[in-house]
Amino acid sequence: METHGVTEDSTESAGPAKRSSRRRITIFIAATIINGGLLAVLVFALLTPAAKPSGSHSNALVAPGDVSSSLIGKPAPAFALPVLSKSNTIVHLADFKGKVVVLNFWQSSCDPCGAEAPFMQKTWTQLQSAGIVFIGVDMLDTSNGAHAFLHKYGITYLTVEDTVNGATGSSYQVNGLPETYFIDKNGIVVAKWISPLSAQGLQFELAKLHLKVAIK
Repeated sequence: METHGVTEDSTESAGPAKRSSRRRITIFIAATIINGGLLAVLVFALLTPAAKPSGSHSNALVAPGDVSSSLIGKPAPAFALPVLSKSNTIVHLADFKGKVVVLNFWQSSCDPCGAEAPFMQKTWTQLQSAGIVFIGVDMLDTSNGAHAFLHKYGITYLTVEDTVNGATGSSYQVNGLPETYFIDKNGIVVAKWISPLSAQGLQFELAKLHLKVAIK
């Protein structure tokens, strides 16, 4: 007579099945925990502000006007231009080899140039004794406008007039005004600055020339 009870064989076969089921559940739980941890790390990384990097990127935060240029590390493009107030006097960049040159491009109708001019004039009077040469290059301007600019801001440092087609500005890759290049004693371009110069910016660039000057 047949019985409906569980036989020994069926009990033995049920054991491995239960163990397999528990193993799958354990694996599922472990995978869920791991995935949850990875998700938490990802969310934390996305929400945490990035640390400020060192080097040139941090310098950019200190001196936002400092930019790269393909001219940096190369001889400064030569020029021979007339002095703005004395058109019969020609100035050659090569005349200043052996001195640091701060070459500033400007125009009388440029408002930022006007904002920068008083600082340039004041700083020039402080730095000329250190053998640092300031040269202003008036670009694509009218004669009346340029002379009025010099008079308005009392500019006394050397100022020259670019060619009619702005060839010097083009050779220096000037894209906006004002722009300033820093040239070392060997005639090599070491830095380019866009936007009006400030005391902080000027000190930042002169430091590349190993010049530590106090700008008031």
